[in-house]
Amino acid sequence: MVHTRFCDVFGVDHPIVQGGMQWVGRAELVAAVANAGGLGFITALTQPTPEDLAKEIARCREMTDKPFGVNLTILPSINPPPYAEYRDVIVDSGVPVVETAGFNPAEHLPAFRAGGVKVLHKCTSVRHAVKAQELGVDGISIDGFECAGHPGEDDIPGLVLIPAAAEKITIPMVASGGFGDARGLVAALALGADGINMGTRFLATVEAPVHDAVKRRLVEATERDTDLIFRPLRNTARVARNAVSGEVVSILDKGGKFEDVRELVAGARGRKVFETGDLDLGVWTAGLVQGIIHDIPTVAELIGRIVREARELIAGRLAGVLD
Repeated sequence: MVHTRFCDVFGVDHPIVQGGMQWVGRAELVAAVANAGGLGFITALTQPTPEDLAKEIARCREMTDKPFGVNLTILPSINPPPYAEYRDVIVDSGVPVVETAGFNPAEHLPAFRAGGVKVLHKCTSVRHAVKAQELGVDGISIDGFECAGHPGEDDIPGLVLIPAAAEKITIPMVASGGFGDARGLVAALALGADGINMGTRFLATVEAPVHDAVKRRLVEATERDTDLIFRPLRNTARVARNAVSGEVVSILDKGGKFEDVRELVAGARGRKVFETGDLDLGVWTAGLVQGIIHDIPTVAELIGRIVREARELIAGRLAGVLD
């Protein structure tokens, strides 16, 4: 077993996290991660209403008696979802952990504390991680430039970001962006993290609730097969490279505005990709880690393999370089 203080604080066997993924963080995947000893997160906003989130939490509890959490991503919106209602469902359902992301979670922390919910906050910079620690969150997920989704605008990869954050963060911290195997876990620990957070790698598992064509694409793709969209808008997002992402990049590079690509990047289109397997139907997120994804295992097989090979790597090859 590979055991760190992250395991002690968040009540799991292995320092491996399945972060919140829109349209993907559902009970089937989350329960599989929990049963394998990791920490999985249901994605709150994948559920249409707070009431639906309560039902999804209950459904997950039917599949596992291990700890799991809920991701609550707070983003700017013309018509924002009822974040406080989703938050209250998390607290009232007795979920032990919430992964917050996006905007500063300060508004919601008192309710989470009162409900005994531990908070793991996702950040893309050292300064934001330090601020979250000062606010009193229980853990940090530090997200490097390699990640799927929004990597921030600093463009700092994990090899620098993780140790830079580790120098200033005293609470448990997991590393995100580019992690998919035992080598990544061991590297993250060496860089000062207490575990790893994986999204894209869990997308290519048997239990992930997406079309098999999506999973096969992740196996076939290389580390070069992603696009960074919204760069000119200072809202960068890393997505799987396809016809739509290429069109979005071209329009914005030529001076286009968000209104010019709004229909192309609609979340409903990305959801249809996962449902139908039509990989060019919309934009969908994938990280650089797809370059080291070579199979579609069960979640239990994946986590078990990472833990076993990490132990072998630490006790074997790395120990062998010491005099």
